[in-house]
Amino acid sequence: MMKHNILTAIDLFAGAGGLSLAALKSGVAVRAAVENDPHAVETYTQNILPRSASVIEVFAGDIRQMNWRALLKQAQLVPGECDILLGGPPCQGFSTHRIKGAGVGDPRNKLLLSYFESLRIIRPRSFLVENVTGLLWPRHAAHLKAFLKGCRESGYLVFDPIILNARDYGVPQNRKRMFILGLRKDIDAAICWPPEPTHFDPNSDAVRRDDKRAWRTSFEVFSLPLPPGDPNAVHMNHTDELRRVFQSTPRNGGSRLQSNRLLPCHAKHDGHKDVYGRIDPKKPGPTMTTGCVNPSKGRFVHPTANHAITARHAARFQSFPDDFMFSGGLMAAGKQIGNAVPIQLGEIIITAIATSLRATRQSRSMVA
Repeated sequence: MMKHNILTAIDLFAGAGGLSLAALKSGVAVRAAVENDPHAVETYTQNILPRSASVIEVFAGDIRQMNWRALLKQAQLVPGECDILLGGPPCQGFSTHRIKGAGVGDPRNKLLLSYFESLRIIRPRSFLVENVTGLLWPRHAAHLKAFLKGCRESGYLVFDPIILNARDYGVPQNRKRMFILGLRKDIDAAICWPPEPTHFDPNSDAVRRDDKRAWRTSFEVFSLPLPPGDPNAVHMNHTDELRRVFQSTPRNGGSRLQSNRLLPCHAKHDGHKDVYGRIDPKKPGPTMTTGCVNPSKGRFVHPTANHAITARHAARFQSFPDDFMFSGGLMAAGKQIGNAVPIQLGEIIITAIATSLRATRQSRSMVA
C-alpha cells in the first residue's frame, strides 16, 4: 500500500484496544489513543503497541482534561487530517439494565458531549461512535439530540443511529450495540451503510443458505483448550454451596430456575432470569458485559463445568486472539473485555469506512 493511501485514526475511550486492534487489522494506522482506566492503559500498551507498525501515542487521563491541539501535535497530525475518530464513551449511565429513571443524571452520560468537543478540534474526515442501545431510550434523548445536532452543524453528514447485532457478523455472541457514523461533508464520500450482515439464523428461511454463513455458536469458544500458563485462563473461586448449585443446574443451557435455589431477591423480583445460568453451546453466546466473569451478573456459567467462564473464554466471545493479555486481575479483565467492541465486528465496520475514504482519495488524486 502506498504511503499516501494509509489512513489514520485516533481512538478515544480506547479501553483495552478493541477498536484499535480492529483498525490495525483493517490497514488503518492508529496515531493516538486516550483512556482513563490504568489497567486498560496497561493492557493497551502491552498488546496494541507491539502490533502497530507505526508509533501510537497513548494518553492516560480524563478526556475532559485533554488538550486536543497538543494531542494532535504529538500524534503528528493537524486539524482536519485524521481520517477516522473512533470512540465508545462509557455506557453504564445509558444501560438498558438501569431501572426506570436510573442513569438519567449519571455524569458519565456527559462524556458523549466530550467526544463532540474533541470532534470540533480534531475535525476528522469521519467518526464512529459505539454505545449501548439504551442511549436511544427517550430518557436520554436530550444527550443524543445535542450530540447529533452539534455534529451536523459542524459540517458532518451524520447517519441516523443504527443497532447492529454482533452475531450477524460472525461473532459468536448475541450482542446488540448502537453505532453512529459521520462523514465530513467536504470530502464527498459515499458509503454502503450499514455493512451487510455476513451470517444468519440457520433456522430461518429469510436468507438462502448459499448466500451467508450460519451464526457461530458458543461451542467454538469452548472447543479449544485454554492456553497453558495463560494468566487470563482463570475463573472466580466459588463457595462449595455455589458449586453444588452449579452441579444441580442442567448442562448446556440450564437456568437458575432449574437449580433448586431461590434467593430472597429472586422471590421479590423475578427479573434477570439469566443470572447463574449456564451458557448454551448450541446458540450464540450471551452479551459479554463488564460482569462477564461473574455468574451473579448474567448467564456466565460454563456449559458443562461447575464454575463461571474464564476471562479467556469471555475474550474469545469478543473475538480477541488468545495471545491478547488483559492486565489487572480477573475482575479488571472482565471489565475491559465487556467494554470492548468485538474485534471481528469492528474490523468489518472500519473496513467499510476505510474503503469509502480510500475510494474518495483515489478519485480526487485522479482528477488532480
